[in-house]
Amino acid sequence: MTKPTLTNLKTLPYGGAQYAINADREKFVHDSIIKAANDRCLWDTDLQRTFLDEYYTWIQTTSLNTIIGIEAFKTKAFSQGTTEAFDKFYLKNSSRRLRYFRGEYMYHQVAGRQYFDYGSKFIEDDELAGCDCVVISLPFSDTGNEHPRMKEVLEECTRLNIPVLVDYAYLGICSGITFDLTYPCITDVTFSLSKTFPVPHLRIGMRLTRQDDDDALMVMNKTSYTNRLAIQVGLNLIQTWTPDFIPTQYKSAQQQLCTELGVTASNTVIFGIDTENKYSEYNRGGQTNRLCFAKIIDTKI
Repeated sequence: MTKPTLTNLKTLPYGGAQYAINADREKFVHDSIIKAANDRCLWDTDLQRTFLDEYYTWIQTTSLNTIIGIEAFKTKAFSQGTTEAFDKFYLKNSSRRLRYFRGEYMYHQVAGRQYFDYGSKFIEDDELAGCDCVVISLPFSDTGNEHPRMKEVLEECTRLNIPVLVDYAYLGICSGITFDLTYPCITDVTFSLSKTFPVPHLRIGMRLTRQDDDDALMVMNKTSYTNRLAIQVGLNLIQTWTPDFIPTQYKSAQQQLCTELGVTASNTVIFGIDTENKYSEYNRGGQTNRLCFAKIIDTKI
């Protein structure tokens, strides 16, 4: 099988993973940028705190998913999407070995090769060890569902005192997921609006941690050295739409596309999962193949 790359997957009709394309929401973002600049949001010193507090609350308003244990993560920081939070997790744990499942976000593979003293290894290829750190997405990047071994890994990481970052970037486009933050091994939790709304290039995200350890991201937040234009747009979005809007809006369209293509509907509404290897060109390293409907799903409603 040809090894998938970010470039060749994105050029395929159902490749990549992005927000559901919709002209009205794109216009909303465009107008929000113009209005934010005219309203001088760049000089609003309270804007960052307001956004973080409202985003924290917004996440918990989902009725299509269940969130447990978030109250233990009271330290909020604005992050450039989830990626900036990943970088800070890498820095804190660079003397360890980075672990992740096959099919996970490819950025972690690059980081493991470049930044970790002991490199990285797929979780499937070796037992977890006390010198490791773990990154895992929920819903899982390769399927939009919970990874079947997620609970097992979190239990083992708790037993071995292995730090874990959980990536919740798909919260806002998923349903039927239980986000359980009660595992003591979880140190960092990340969120982003990039897959929910047309703002991937504005980089709007949040990191939650159990305590303020005054790391580089916290220092940037404490000095309010953050992207206030993006923050204002993000605030406008979460004040307009709920975290359940996208999965509710597109559920029937997802089912229609899955039926047409002969794939299984994911818990994440932009995906269909091929379990029979009919679409091997969409393989990202895992046991199944992920088809993304974001480019056309709006035309099916």
